[in-house]
Amino acid sequence: MNSPAIKIPSAINLIEESCRIVVGALLEVRKNVRVGITTDELDAIAEDYIRSQNGEPAFKGYIVDGKSFPSSLCISINDEVVHGLPSSRELEEGQIVSIDCGVKKNGYFGDSAATFPVGVVSAEKQLLLDVTYESLMLGVSQAVANNKVYDISRAVQSHVEKNGFSVVRELVGHGVGKKLHEDPVIPNFVPPLLHRSRFPNDRLVKGKALAIEPMVNAGVFRVKTASDGWTVLTSDGRPSAHFEHTVIVEDKQPIILTLLS
Repeated sequence: MNSPAIKIPSAINLIEESCRIVVGALLEVRKNVRVGITTDELDAIAEDYIRSQNGEPAFKGYIVDGKSFPSSLCISINDEVVHGLPSSRELEEGQIVSIDCGVKKNGYFGDSAATFPVGVVSAEKQLLLDVTYESLMLGVSQAVANNKVYDISRAVQSHVEKNGFSVVRELVGHGVGKKLHEDPVIPNFVPPLLHRSRFPNDRLVKGKALAIEPMVNAGVFRVKTASDGWTVLTSDGRPSAHFEHTVIVEDKQPIILTLLS
């Protein structure tokens, strides 16, 4: 990650424009999450919407370790944490499906994610969804000027663990702006002392654009990568949920750019 995420007002307006397209795409997907639809179909719905708004899918062609991500959305089902690949798989009753969407327009990025139930889900899965979203909003509430990154981390981790779930350690939130991933790194946990050099406890400055994104597992926090080289799964096969907002740090209350209506 690189480049500071402190934005001038004109840049914030451009980030907001990209975020509006992200929200529109997620709303279109939410309307179509149902038993029998394929994840490829959901991906196409989102890409069509993004392009209709003169945006570009930020994830499509994104390079990680020399590999190019092939789709517009990351779609992750049940025990898939993040980075799931859309395919001909059909959604089934009782699943939860995490949709991560990024958009680039006019040189600036927006980023958001939400996890949706497919039909009626178990009580454990519903609690997982509720707690993960609550932890996101508690983390977001700490994104105010003069707080530090770990204030966000602590708010997320404490709520998640109080409810018997765990936060993923290997994947983190980030700054966002002219790049999809900028500094600062935003872990969803307070790192142990010996690991804090990897996750600097930066002071938050008014105008920083942050993508805060708890990834919460029903079981242990450990994860593994599938044979496709992209999909991250829980190591114990239990479900995971993912919610994300792009926010702007302000003096008293952050501005959330990706609220779904």
